[in-house]
Amino acid sequence: MSHAAHDLAAAFPQAAAKLHALKLSDAHFRKLSDAYYELDKAIHRAETGIEPTSDQHLEDLKKQRLTVLDAVANMVAA
Repeated sequence: MSHAAHDLAAAFPQAAAKLHALKLSDAHFRKLSDAYYELDKAIHRAETGIEPTSDQHLEDLKKQRLTVLDAVANMVAA
């Protein structure tokens, strides 16, 4: 298991320009992006032991991150 933090640019390397444009022009996208980074940070901190949490809570965070990532993917694809 990798404990490296993820970012949207790594998830969508082919869409870096679109991610940047969406972040500048779309308030909903900015909220999704902020939520993604906050969830990713919490997951990273839990996985590295900085902020211990239960396995269930970690799984819930990962599911939330995937939900946000799916929404971002839909916006990038549109």
